[in-house]
Amino acid sequence: MSQQKRFIVDVGMQNLPFPMKVVSRANKDGQATVANISINARIMQEFEAGWIDKFIEIVHKHRDRIGTRTLNENIKVYMKELKAEAVKIDFEYPFFIEKLTPKAKEKCLVKYNCVYSVKINAVDEKPKIYFKINVPIITTYPASEAAKQKGLFGQLSIVAVDLECKEDVYPEDIIELVDKHALAPVYSFLTKEDQDYIIDKIHSTEKSSVVTMDEIKDELAHNKNIEWYSVICSNFGMLHSYSTLIGTEKSMWIPFTSYE
Repeated sequence: MSQQKRFIVDVGMQNLPFPMKVVSRANKDGQATVANISINARIMQEFEAGWIDKFIEIVHKHRDRIGTRTLNENIKVYMKELKAEAVKIDFEYPFFIEKLTPKAKEKCLVKYNCVYSVKINAVDEKPKIYFKINVPIITTYPASEAAKQKGLFGQLSIVAVDLECKEDVYPEDIIELVDKHALAPVYSFLTKEDQDYIIDKIHSTEKSSVVTMDEIKDELAHNKNIEWYSVICSNFGMLHSYSTLIGTEKSMWIPFTSYE
């Protein structure tokens, strides 16, 4: 009795750790990191077990050219060699930048979680490139009372910025954009002088996550390199175990999210 044929549409692999370089404003050769790679392909033909091996083979074949600068061309090779109708690749990786603390000007490294995604289909054969980064900041806790002495309190907010771009976006630029509109950035190290400065600022200045997100949105809306964006801010208050979130995105249906 012959083996029954199996027709499977979507095949892929997930979370393959792999060394790569990613675009960085501070390093023209790119920042070395280790990414978790996931590949999904739509292959409209009878399933072959060798396809999974093909994924790994292609990754290794282009390992010296894996990075945000070359994915625009590499994904076309993936689609051709896999004979696929559509391909999507995700690179999830940590990105580090060196910051100076606000008062003592001490150096500290801060890690940011990023995802670079590329997808293509056989219809238009034009890759779409997406970049996402999570930036932790401090904003004003909504239950604060500005009228009371030291009645303002801070909360941790995580701003997730998701972009579709015409050209590469430097992670440093997005981090600086978010930090600029925050009540205070987040650092991996603070001296006593820096801690006193941050605490005084939190108690004396009001900057809600709503205002912060609106200011970030306004800058992204004026950036002609950005085809589409989404900004989602998750807030972790002091008095509850869950987080709240607010968000917006570029859309013809949402006012003030794009400018000609």
